[in-house]
Amino acid sequence: MIPLNDITAENNSIKNEIDEAMQRVISKSHFIGGDEIKEFEKNFASYCEKKFCIGTSSGSSSLFVVLKCLGIKHGDEVIVPVQTFIATAASVVLCGAKPVFVDVNEYDSLINVSLIERSITEKTKAIIPVHLYGSVCDMDKIVEISEKHNLVIIEDCAQAHGSEYKGKIVPITDIGCFSFFPAKNLGAFGDAGAIVTSNKELEEKMRKYANHGRSEKYFHDQDGFNFRLDNLQAAILNVKLKYLDNLINKKREIAEKYDQIFSDINKIKHNSNVNHSYHLYVLRSKDRDKLRDYLKENGIESGIHYPIPLHLQPAFSNLGYKEGDFPIAEKLSKEIVSLPIYSELKEESIAHITSTVLNFFKNS
Repeated sequence: MIPLNDITAENNSIKNEIDEAMQRVISKSHFIGGDEIKEFEKNFASYCEKKFCIGTSSGSSSLFVVLKCLGIKHGDEVIVPVQTFIATAASVVLCGAKPVFVDVNEYDSLINVSLIERSITEKTKAIIPVHLYGSVCDMDKIVEISEKHNLVIIEDCAQAHGSEYKGKIVPITDIGCFSFFPAKNLGAFGDAGAIVTSNKELEEKMRKYANHGRSEKYFHDQDGFNFRLDNLQAAILNVKLKYLDNLINKKREIAEKYDQIFSDINKIKHNSNVNHSYHLYVLRSKDRDKLRDYLKENGIESGIHYPIPLHLQPAFSNLGYKEGDFPIAEKLSKEIVSLPIYSELKEESIAHITSTVLNFFKNS
């Protein structure tokens, strides 16, 4: 079976370096805090062209920490795309605020910027654009809207490590939240995340909040909780960060082959001003379930990201949305299928995947 994402193969390619980094932490028993975290935060901030990085326990906690430290609270509203992973909206709810969903573009599955302003009220405090699949939202327009309505932008970059918009790496604005879930382009050996920013005041507040509100041992001058990045995960990420651009470039090469071969097949696309990092490569088919079955029969794993738009999730039933409210997201959720794409994907596997997909569409 060709897996959707072969994490083992990617990790094995740099296994010796990872083992050495892990052993360095283990031998010193520096599991909480430590030099590996400081080094990774410095390196990742530099990679993202920001002044500061705060390591966190996950991408989800990164979003929550940012929202809390920006003062998002009960009665506030935050604009969120309706087609994304649940963490984006759940972080808003956990702050006591209301996620206000906006439909997505059909061609790229990213938030439809032309629909944002009609969802803004006097309660709206922020916009969370999600750079889904490794693409990047129309940030020029989102910045224009945010400035007009005095809204904060929090970029959800959980799937967009190394993605670029008009030659600039994400986050395009001043706050970006990342996940290092193992399947991501930059993946840890468990849950991990980070926030990047160049705002010194916000950085200090978020760093304290993610560490029990502590400014020094047993002295806590603000509220907070434990959202810290582990030193062991930081050591692993430090190694893998060195190879991130090479990994992304390999995935871009595979995506280019897919694009050429699938030129007549409907797929999720991106604007020419976006340098996609291909966390996922996504086709569309009205016979999506049959396509997945056919792929499985031919030894190819696939995925759906995501099968249920957020407004139809039972967890958000209290928000009052119903089926039909976001027609594009609902349509896409029934058609999208993610194909295998990872840096260690062999040429013979690519050939088998592409020929299998072509055979399906030819005969369907």
